[in-house]
Amino acid sequence: MATSLLAIVVDCRDPLSQANWWGAVLGRRVWERNAGEYEVSSPSGGTPLYFMGVPEPKSVKNRVHLDVTTDGSLDDEVAGLVAAGGTLVEMRQDPGTLANPDTWAVMLDPEGNEFCVLNAGSVTGMA
Repeated sequence: MATSLLAIVVDCRDPLSQANWWGAVLGRRVWERNAGEYEVSSPSGGTPLYFMGVPEPKSVKNRVHLDVTTDGSLDDEVAGLVAAGGTLVEMRQDPGTLANPDTWAVMLDPEGNEFCVLNAGSVTGMA
């Protein structure tokens, strides 16, 4: 069986606010796909993010999260994301004994969804 990834869907309390935040973070356009549902996508393609409203607040750690990269300084990117409404949870670094050690920031978006930020030039072992 062969399938394709259509989208990554994020349940949230305020879909427009979340879509606008992630659209700014990723430099992508935001548009209302259906009433109260917003897509964050790139004209050049790739997997879009859909933000859909739900009545309940987030209550536990995400089982799936996004990893985003920056070409610039990791510290500068984290500072910019915090200034935009994100929260730094902690900086992490793999032990040097791993085949592909990475350094990254664990963060929360404005609704508390976990995501990670890495410097694109320092990510190892990715195809």
